[in-house]
Amino acid sequence: MGRPQLLLPLCASVSLLGGLTFGYELAVVSGALLPLQLDFGLSCLEQELLVGSLLLGALLASLVGGVLIDQYGRKQAILGSNVVLLAGSLSLSLAGSLAWLVLGRLVAGFAISLSSMACCIYVSELVGPRQRGVLVSLYEAGITLGILLSYALNYALAGAPGGWRHMFGWAAVPALLQSLSLFCLPAGTTEAAARRDLIPLQGGEATKLGRPRYSLLDLFRARDNMRGRTMVGLGLVIFQQLTGQPNVLCYASTIFHSVGFRGGSSAVLASVGLGAVKVVSTLTALGLVDRAGRRALLLAGCALMALSVSGIGLVSFAAPMDSSPSCLAVPNASRPAGLPGDSSLPGAVVSPPPLPVTSENQGKPVPPTSMKIKPHPKAGNRTAPPLPALGTAAPAPPSAPEHALQHWTALVCMMVFVSAFSFGFGPVTWLVLSEIYPVAIRGRAFAFCNSFNWASNLLVSLSFLHLIGTIGLSWTFLLYGLTAVLGLGFIYAFVPETKGQSLAEIDQQFQKRRFALSFGHRQSSTSIPYTRIEVSATS
Repeated sequence: MGRPQLLLPLCASVSLLGGLTFGYELAVVSGALLPLQLDFGLSCLEQELLVGSLLLGALLASLVGGVLIDQYGRKQAILGSNVVLLAGSLSLSLAGSLAWLVLGRLVAGFAISLSSMACCIYVSELVGPRQRGVLVSLYEAGITLGILLSYALNYALAGAPGGWRHMFGWAAVPALLQSLSLFCLPAGTTEAAARRDLIPLQGGEATKLGRPRYSLLDLFRARDNMRGRTMVGLGLVIFQQLTGQPNVLCYASTIFHSVGFRGGSSAVLASVGLGAVKVVSTLTALGLVDRAGRRALLLAGCALMALSVSGIGLVSFAAPMDSSPSCLAVPNASRPAGLPGDSSLPGAVVSPPPLPVTSENQGKPVPPTSMKIKPHPKAGNRTAPPLPALGTAAPAPPSAPEHALQHWTALVCMMVFVSAFSFGFGPVTWLVLSEIYPVAIRGRAFAFCNSFNWASNLLVSLSFLHLIGTIGLSWTFLLYGLTAVLGLGFIYAFVPETKGQSLAEIDQQFQKRRFALSFGHRQSSTSIPYTRIEVSATS
């Protein structure tokens, strides 16, 4: 009798703790990078290697993780990823060289990517349609909370001896708590075990779940409209990244600096302010995703993203801001290196130690440049590697009143952009992906789309500074705005409304229609009765 009552809280904890681990691992490197520079003397290339190794591991998991999820089950995949994460955290905490650091980040990236896919699928299959939207979206809320938690621990441990080892080690705590919750839940969808908890009744008879066989090539075939489903999945993850949301956060410190917040206050305000906006917006999505629906949030979010990012581009025409990319920075002479809060995310300007004085550079001024580390943009955007920041180290002269107004307008646009992503593309993309594919291929299909998410994020991130150098900052943001408009059209035409529908019914509707256009306007089926039956599986 107790298990059905505990099912929803346990599923919520699995989703929330999984996202917490993901967000923490993505953002913790921002606070660890500065002490790592001091301890290991890392060059810019070595820093990029350390930060990018997480992305490489995540991309690898997206290529092979789908097979693991479908073959061994969702629950086993999550537990296995937590074991891998513990190994990665141990490697990072005990690392004595750059090689061990890179290996630990690579392993951790593989673990959080595999866990993110398995968690969304597992929770979506384990609960009914009325709770599915909230519980799956809790993963995105966990990501934002994990980022904020990493800020807090980075601040607290920044001045401690070997503090970076503790920063990496604390990632194991939410993974262990998630594993404890999993031991109290059913095994998953191997032989449809997870969906035996809530079975939709249509005409008084339980829907029988078949197990058709699918290959990865079926994702591009007309069978069961798999081609249409793949179009929806790939379209969402690609437009999610091509709107440039990873890079808008990268420019946060420049906008804050232009408004007049300088020094440590700029970094704290950028990290805490944007982090708070993301948390509030994600929590808003939790309350609306099962009421307003998936399409409504995606359409509203994408429209606001198009308007806000275009606004940043238009404002930068009238009030140009420094946009020169750089890597090294002169440390702040008025503040000791390693002061808590100096490397907060996002938008924090990290000041590496000064270059060693040699016969070649003695007496030569070091150019005022900076590096900024940015965390997972959404989650969501779940895949944003830190980028070299736009130069903002040199203090800006007082701006004219009209320029101050334009800078504040750019700041508001940036906040709106972050908010729109956090209640639109951020949580809803992964919810839709966990719903639209048949159970027999859901793991591989989710992983296939996720690999394009990581790859497109890498492309957007690496092309940002090149775009600025080629067409300028204003046109870069306007290009992102145009992409968001195209994404809005795609969502309107092809993305279905799955609110209140069982997974079996969503599958049936995709099979009946070649395109998702008419499916997007179909009424929901919240009136379908559900019955809860006892689950005998305990593992």
